[in-house]
Amino acid sequence: MTDEPMYATLGYTDAEWGLLTGLPQSVLTAASAATPDGARKTRAESAAGLDEIADARASASPLVATIAAAVVDLAGDPERGEEPPVIAPDDPAAYAADVLQRATQAAALLAAKAPAADAQTYRHWLVEIADSVVGAATTGGVLGIGGETVTESERRFRTDLATALGN
Repeated sequence: MTDEPMYATLGYTDAEWGLLTGLPQSVLTAASAATPDGARKTRAESAAGLDEIADARASASPLVATIAAAVVDLAGDPERGEEPPVIAPDDPAAYAADVLQRATQAAALLAAKAPAADAQTYRHWLVEIADSVVGAATTGGVLGIGGETVTESERRFRTDLATALGN
C-alpha cells in the first residue's frame, strides 16, 4: 500500500489537481452568476450543475470520473440530498474572468499531461456543466411565464468558456 495520493499516481501535482478539481464548481458558480437571479432560480441552477458534476462519476474517462468523485466528496452528493452553500461572487465579471483564465490553464495542462480522450472529455464536461446551469431557470417574465431560458450574458460566458478550453 502506498501513501501516495490518487492524483499523484495519475501524474499531477497538488496544485495541478487543485486546478482540475476546483474548476467544475467554479464553472457552475460563474455560469450561475452570469445573470443575477433570485434565490430560488440560483438554487435551481446550482442543483443542475451539481447533478451534472455528480453524473460524471460514471464517465468513461477515468480522469473525469476521478475528478467528479473528488468534487462530489468536497461539495456534497446530490443523490444523498447534500447541498453545498450557493456561492455568489461580489464581482461576477471578475470571477468569470478568473474562471476563464483557469480554464485556459487547465486545457494547457491536460494537453501536456493527459491522454487526448481524457482531455477532450474534461473540456466537454465543463461546457456541459455551464449548459446545465444556464438552462436550469428562466430569467425575466411574470409568474414563471415568459422570460429567457438563456440570457445573452449566460450565452457569452458559455461561448467564452468553450473558447478558453479550445472547444
